[in-house]
Amino acid sequence: MKTPRTSRRLPVLVALGIAAALSLAACAAGPYPAAAVPTAELPGFWLGLWHGLITPVTFVVSLFTDEVNIYAVPNNGNWYDFGYVVGVMVAFSGPANQVSAAGRRGRSSAERPMDG
Repeated sequence: MKTPRTSRRLPVLVALGIAAALSLAACAAGPYPAAAVPTAELPGFWLGLWHGLITPVTFVVSLFTDEVNIYAVPNNGNWYDFGYVVGVMVAFSGPANQVSAAGRRGRSSAERPMDG
C-alpha cells in the first residue's frame, strides 16, 4: 500500500530523472564543425572520457536524431580513444557493481559459499 509520502515522491523522482537525462544529452558529442582544426583543438582525453561517461544517454538520443553522435570525429586519436574507453567502462560498470554487491549483502549466511 502506498503511503501519501511515497506517492508524492514518485513524480519528483521522475522529474529529477528526466532533468538529469536532458542535462546529459545537452553535453552529447555532435558533429565536429571544423574539418581543418589544429591538433591542439581536437577533442582529447578529457572530452573522450566525458563522451564515454554519457554514452548510455547519447546512444538513445542518437537513435532519434542525426545531430548527436556518441563518438567525436575528428579527434586526436589514441588519447581520445583511451578516455572514451575508460568512460564507457565507468559508465557501464557502476550499476553492475552495485547490483552484485546488493545481491551479496542480501544472501543469508547459509546461502553464502564456504571459504576453503
